[in-house]
Amino acid sequence: MDYKIDCLQYANWSEKIFLELREGGLDAVHVTIAYHETFRETILNLERWYGYFEEYHELIFQGFSASDISKAKKLGKTAIFFGFQNPSPIEDDIGLLEVWHKLGVRFIQLTYNNQSLLASGCYENEDMGLTRMGKEVIREMNRLGIIIDMSHSGENSTLEAIEFSQAPIVISHANAAFWHPAKRNKSKSVLEALSRNEGMIGFSLYPHHLKEGSNCSMESFCRMIYDCAETMGIEKLGIGSDLCQDQPDSVVEWMRNGRWTKSKDFGEGSRESPGFPEMPSWYKGNKDFEILAQGLRNVGFDVAEVANIMGNNWFHFFEKNFN
Repeated sequence: MDYKIDCLQYANWSEKIFLELREGGLDAVHVTIAYHETFRETILNLERWYGYFEEYHELIFQGFSASDISKAKKLGKTAIFFGFQNPSPIEDDIGLLEVWHKLGVRFIQLTYNNQSLLASGCYENEDMGLTRMGKEVIREMNRLGIIIDMSHSGENSTLEAIEFSQAPIVISHANAAFWHPAKRNKSKSVLEALSRNEGMIGFSLYPHHLKEGSNCSMESFCRMIYDCAETMGIEKLGIGSDLCQDQPDSVVEWMRNGRWTKSKDFGEGSRESPGFPEMPSWYKGNKDFEILAQGLRNVGFDVAEVANIMGNNWFHFFEKNFN
């Protein structure tokens, strides 16, 4: 059975988007439920999702294990898996990891661009690596079966996490720095270390991570994936679109600024265009997910390899690493 899985989205969720998930044939999506929120604020986000599961039960349900993806496939629904892009919902209390695991959180980033209590983000001038708490949190995440995500972390912190973790980690949404040197994209050293330790990368369609931005061609994007296959092996590759569909520009300010600064942090985009960049013309939303399969075939992947990148690799990774 072939699966279609997107390992990172932060859309402005609505019936329209849930219907488009089905139109795109997505069996599972990893969704962000926290950027900078505290424990209590994230609980409110969780409540909102419980409302979605009740109202749109014919389209979506909460996923906890890989078997839920198989269930979604059979029922014609999409399994939703929760994750954090920042460890802020555990505050400074390692015991909250088990609480969040029982509530269904399956991915946690150790940093979101900045230094956290756990590690250094990719925007810091100095990457200090894992902190003492960071190592303890990794041990506990390994025990629980929560996946460590280093998508927004600095290089040294990422390499240390790969080495220290007893379970494979992921880069859920980024691209190769040899293709486009955005701060968030990953070096060949990181990609090689990730592969050696059985980790995975999800390739991002967010324009700031793309060569030529919004004007990036599907051929260029898919050729980058082909080149990464030679570095990492086909079984370590997936999609993590970083799709922020229908979000207002004000949400970018929350993603980048949180409450840590009074100024505007425009990140990798132009200071003259602080809002969301326009998506590539060939990928506007979930209904376009299947178009990636054709693009991958066009650059030389065979049918089985395309199926693996489009979701089977993520399915097998979840099967081995979710508790």
